[in-house]
Amino acid sequence: MTALVGQPEGAVLEDARLGAHVHEGGTTFALWAPRATRVELALVDEQRRQTNHDLVEVGDGVWELHVPGIGAGQRYGYRVHGNWSPETGERFNPAKLLLDPYARAITGGVDYSGPITDHTTESNFLPDLTDSFAAVPLSVVVDDSPPPTPLPRPIPLPELVIYETHLKGYTRQHPSVPEHLRGTYAGMAYPAVIDHLVELGVNAVEFLPLHHFISEPFVVGRGLTNYWGYNTLGFFAPHAAYSSSTSGTLGGQVAEFKQMVSALHARGIAVILDVVYNHTGEGGHDGPTLSFRGIDHGAYYRLTDDHRNDYDVTGCGNAVDTSNAGVLKLVLDSLRYWASDMGVDGFRFDLQTTLIRDAAHHVDQNHLFKQLVAADPVLADKVMISEPWDLGPYGYQVGRWGPDWSEWNDRFRGFTRDFWRGAIGGVQELATRLSGSSDIFDHGGRPVTASVNFVTAHDGFTMRDIVTYDLKHNEANAERNRDGADDNRSWNHGYEGETDDPRIVASRQRTARNLMATLLLSAGVPMILAGDELGRTQGGNNNAYCQDSPVSWVNWLTREDWADQEELTRTLLKLRAEHRLLRPDRWRYHGEVTDAAGHGLGRSPVAWFTESGTEMTTDQWHDPGRRTLGMYLSDRAEGFLVWFHAGWDPIELSLPGAPWARGYRVMAHTGLPNELPRKRLAPGSTITLPGRTVAVLGAEVRIGAQLVTVSPLSPLSPSEPA
Repeated sequence: MTALVGQPEGAVLEDARLGAHVHEGGTTFALWAPRATRVELALVDEQRRQTNHDLVEVGDGVWELHVPGIGAGQRYGYRVHGNWSPETGERFNPAKLLLDPYARAITGGVDYSGPITDHTTESNFLPDLTDSFAAVPLSVVVDDSPPPTPLPRPIPLPELVIYETHLKGYTRQHPSVPEHLRGTYAGMAYPAVIDHLVELGVNAVEFLPLHHFISEPFVVGRGLTNYWGYNTLGFFAPHAAYSSSTSGTLGGQVAEFKQMVSALHARGIAVILDVVYNHTGEGGHDGPTLSFRGIDHGAYYRLTDDHRNDYDVTGCGNAVDTSNAGVLKLVLDSLRYWASDMGVDGFRFDLQTTLIRDAAHHVDQNHLFKQLVAADPVLADKVMISEPWDLGPYGYQVGRWGPDWSEWNDRFRGFTRDFWRGAIGGVQELATRLSGSSDIFDHGGRPVTASVNFVTAHDGFTMRDIVTYDLKHNEANAERNRDGADDNRSWNHGYEGETDDPRIVASRQRTARNLMATLLLSAGVPMILAGDELGRTQGGNNNAYCQDSPVSWVNWLTREDWADQEELTRTLLKLRAEHRLLRPDRWRYHGEVTDAAGHGLGRSPVAWFTESGTEMTTDQWHDPGRRTLGMYLSDRAEGFLVWFHAGWDPIELSLPGAPWARGYRVMAHTGLPNELPRKRLAPGSTITLPGRTVAVLGAEVRIGAQLVTVSPLSPLSPSEPA
């Protein structure tokens, strides 16, 4: 096999400024194509006429050329020459016009009926020499511009509340957003949209992919589209279709993206991007050749031992090969660009295990990718969230990413659903999940914020659908309902689908409130799926990746019927923001809380109570029939007692006395408005907790000789950490 250049990384590649950069009265174009024999730059004018220039190889597989008189807005592509040798992973075909992997903007679309594959219809291993020029998108030269306005202050991980949303779907039906801005970057920046986030208590928006993406041919063939965007074509380009009509796609999408980031930052909201570096939109070698495959199939993608086929650990046809220096540089350069030039505050990495596989495809938690991220000053203060798995051997890496990373905690998702549908006996695991999933993350110096807790995400049921459907209903995806997960851990409360039965509706909404409360009262970083606070439904579709339709768009009118859900979310997030005890930055261990002078106050930072007001015994921890648990939290400044009761029947609670508290007050609960008392409650007194209810009680505690009272929705003073 022809050797790949770039392992170890050479000085030329390491220092190369790849992409198209405007300077000195023209533009310098640079491309990494390690095994090419010739690289042509195709400049395209408004009439789609081409003018070609040859780049010069300057070392380490880097090709470069400065073209005078070329500036921002110029359309271009590449034609890369070399061997057609699938058996060595080389599929060079200059008939295919290719996108620049570093393009900062992309214009035009893919004609899926056009000659977009590098091979013939008869064989995946015979070249098709038909020119693809009229059927493929083009790269666009973009000039440098100032970055967005930064956040007034970085948001520490313990304070972070993540709101996962699809950019287009969030505002597509928003009644306050002007029609021409709905579904765009400008629509997301609209004041009424940001007002809702701020009033809810969200301080970080995690967008589904905003890198420029395309649809898969099989999706297009069904008359649908890739809506979620996990099919990246340009790792430096904002998705062009999300630009408003006045902005255009010749670089205007870059300016509009930056304006959106500035608008969110001005209101104290961080921007996190869901990034898909594990694969690209080209799919397997039988798919379209639009960029990477034509530049060097074996350099950009993982291949099987015969080098003819893609080694796919993503389920998407290909897997990007970060064991090659040029590919690793591409990923790191992209991250730095979005962090520095585009103002992004963090990243959530899709199927991230793929990025830490070595040249033999083995998982390596000490991979150079992780080392470079940890050492990079541009990325040092950015939020880094791993989806800690892929589909390959040993791909499930939950809990193993180390102290610099937070991880999606799928164990939290599965348990919380199971607990509130009655599928799990006992409360032992409930305590573990509420405490930050210490069984998974409390090792190696990792903080409690290593766990990103979630009950719902883009992939699967919405929270409303969890309580409405036992089965998936994906018929609209045109796959005969065979797609999507069957393990939903949902509960329809006795009737499949929507109903007007007030008893069922009330029961469902109560369960949804319990799910939300469990999420927001657990240690770790909470992630809310957009619209869950409004009762958003997808009609039972648990795999709406191809539904750019009302199935996926947020319906803002449902908030009228789900007002209690929105109010509870707002109340709990306000409590969380005002009380550091509800957003810990460290693991809680049994011990004694002390005052400022170091004197013991007789209470523990964490304790677990039964309904009788006594601490849990070993036998009670192992009781599979137990459905009630009290979580007591305190530091030297404040205390809380949170009750989780999953039983159907009401239960009498005795409230613990000294030294735990001198009194209590109900601050939030998931029941009906008048189901719990509002008055001050004395220690040792009893209250009736309705069936299937979470209740948050603020505790009056002593700081030495001083008594501190928790008032509803007001911060404590003094507010010292434990």
